[in-house]
Amino acid sequence: MRDWTWEYDGYDPAEERLRESLCALGNGYFATRGATPECPADTAHYPGTYAAGCYNRLTSTVAGRQIENEDMVNLPNWLPLRFRIRDDGDDSAATNGWFTPDSTALVDHHQTLDLRTGTLARTATYEDPRGRRLSVRQLRFVHMADPHLAALRTEFTAQGWTGEIEVESAIDGTVTNNGVARYRQLDGHHLSGISRGNSGADTVWLACRTSTSDIRIAMAARITVEGPMRPVPTDHEPARAAQILRLTLTADRTVTADKTVALHTSRDPAISDPLGAAVDRVNTAPRFHELLLSHQAAWQQLWQRADIQVPGEAGRILRLHLFHVLQTLSPHTADLDVGVPARGLHGEAYRGHVFWDELFVLPYLNLHFPEASRALLTYRHRRLDQACHGAREAGRAGAMYPWQSGSDGREETQELHLNPRSGRWLPDHSRLQHHVGSAIAYNVWQYCRASGDTQFLHTKGAEMLLQISRFWSDAATYDAALGRYRIRAVVGPDEYHDAYPGAATPGLDDNAYTNVTAAWVLARTLDVLESLPEPRRRELSERTGLEARELDRWEDISRLLHVPFHDGVISQFQGYGNLKELAWDAYRVRYGDIRRLDRILEAEGDTVNGYRASKQADVLMLGYLFPPGELRSLFSRLGHDMDDALWQRTVDYYLRRTSHGSTLSGLVHGWVLARVRPEQAWAYCKEALEGDIADLQGGTTGEGIHLGAMAGTLDLVQRGLSGLQTLDDALGLDPVPLPELSTYGFALRYRGHLGVHFRMRPGQLEITVPDSDLSPIDIELTDRSISVKPGETYLLPLPGH
Repeated sequence: MRDWTWEYDGYDPAEERLRESLCALGNGYFATRGATPECPADTAHYPGTYAAGCYNRLTSTVAGRQIENEDMVNLPNWLPLRFRIRDDGDDSAATNGWFTPDSTALVDHHQTLDLRTGTLARTATYEDPRGRRLSVRQLRFVHMADPHLAALRTEFTAQGWTGEIEVESAIDGTVTNNGVARYRQLDGHHLSGISRGNSGADTVWLACRTSTSDIRIAMAARITVEGPMRPVPTDHEPARAAQILRLTLTADRTVTADKTVALHTSRDPAISDPLGAAVDRVNTAPRFHELLLSHQAAWQQLWQRADIQVPGEAGRILRLHLFHVLQTLSPHTADLDVGVPARGLHGEAYRGHVFWDELFVLPYLNLHFPEASRALLTYRHRRLDQACHGAREAGRAGAMYPWQSGSDGREETQELHLNPRSGRWLPDHSRLQHHVGSAIAYNVWQYCRASGDTQFLHTKGAEMLLQISRFWSDAATYDAALGRYRIRAVVGPDEYHDAYPGAATPGLDDNAYTNVTAAWVLARTLDVLESLPEPRRRELSERTGLEARELDRWEDISRLLHVPFHDGVISQFQGYGNLKELAWDAYRVRYGDIRRLDRILEAEGDTVNGYRASKQADVLMLGYLFPPGELRSLFSRLGHDMDDALWQRTVDYYLRRTSHGSTLSGLVHGWVLARVRPEQAWAYCKEALEGDIADLQGGTTGEGIHLGAMAGTLDLVQRGLSGLQTLDDALGLDPVPLPELSTYGFALRYRGHLGVHFRMRPGQLEITVPDSDLSPIDIELTDRSISVKPGETYLLPLPGH
């Protein structure tokens, strides 16, 4: 069972927030951090509940400026359930204080996260001043079958004594967004109009709304007890709905209290009122055991579609990563208007915004849950008009998608960010990362190739590709001296560099990653438009004003975009080779962990902009997105000979100059190195695997998991090491051996085939296509083509592996 469980023995306040993120439970509609029900939010604990797509906008005064920020809202806390042993006597007798893990009353504490069943179990023992011990066992889940339900079972056992305990169950509406220290100067009071009440003897409810987005939110909680119990008349606090019960415990006999909770918001379809829907749902919900069975059955179905077989500790971590991906982006996502939140539904880092992380998430989902991928791309399409508006505001044509997106698709990137090392608020220029548009186009292309969804490609997909191509075409200017087109004033994936040294304005010229991916987008859009049925192409051209001269310009730019070089390697941007070298060893000796080199240098009064030092993979992202053959073709189209020697020199060059200040960096480097420096690859793969469980970024996991890195490690096995490509009408395979991971297996969904299974062993690849009446699957290998019929298993020797 250890392969399916994560256990935490003992209680450590310093580790609580990390454990709360890693033990969060969700179902794609909402998620709740793995906080202790006895504890309110404080320095050690942060109970957060977040519904996908539930945002609110507030204005704060920061560094003398009015700053507007939109946040994913921390919803009312449904977890609170606290308890204490009553002293002997009548109802007026004094009681002991409420038990909490932070008190001296705690004797032992243990948590177990069960990935197979999607449950969090907790046991604790408390002892009061009179020596009476109370054993508490809890089991909770956020229901995977019914996305509006959650449940918490608490079992109380008096160890060798008889008497009463008092239990308070509540829904707490006093919560704020306060989970990230560096945001605490921003207003976090998103909930307003709080009301609460009772519905019958065993149910309480709390309703509120977000202050500016006016999303109505309602929670209802029903508590049932198996054993002797009497309710206590309770006056609700202004923003807290509570029930108090007194339970009679007999020595060594267990009494069970079940708390079932329903959540609805006004964003839900097919309801008239969130409060009525929540009360109705909780009052008609089955009892705990029945809910648990249906929840476990839903998880069993998910694991059948998505499980990955990797031996050892790596496989155990990968299963945890998959668990959190599925809790954020489940089949329920297909019914929602949401994007990919970079930190999951697990915390408030990045304010719950949608970045480019779907670039690392969708390739995995495409081959397991394509309906979720389609919904996530539809989120982008619904905001296409806003992206076009953003481009017009910037004086550009086409669609300029925001670096950070939230509710309506406007740019949500902060204007200032805090350096916690120096305490200074600094300008934030990351909104210049226009390469997010290329990531969206790439995701459209990859989804449609994996799923065969030509209907999406020819409608929503073609519209997005067209407008993103228009943006790149308008952003590119011709330099007669170079005989090339150039894209100026942008920021690449390496966020450390946002300006030239001493420049008065932000932005860099000819970021290689930006230019090459822009060329790819233009070329692919031309391919898609060429493939459209004539009536659809004519209709699209008439509606968007697309003219033949535009297509000619796209063709020209896609072949003549400037890619800078220096010292025999690809330059990260024009002028990168002119920057100073950093004294890497000296900084490592002085500071130890230099992942956030930007903060270190700024606190010293310096800036990374003056140095050849990168936060994360930038140029090398090209090797992550494009297999070697496709990358060579791309550079050939741009007039450059990309041979193996040039690419290896480029990899080595940036490997020595990257601080890995992002969890995505180890992932990308491991992926790329697997093909050019396999003896070095595993160290980076291992860092990507351990990024969240070891909290390698210095406390950031407690603010929310890194969803892109988690999904990316799954895709590292699925596509990176196997060399799996979804081609026009076939699957391409080009496995690469890693001694540390030479045996693994995975199943995927490909164009209607469910459970196509691949198993890699040293020297052998096994492909099994499940029996069906579908067509065979064509497989393109580096040296041959094969066709595997449904019901067949194909064994392929891999020489040299």
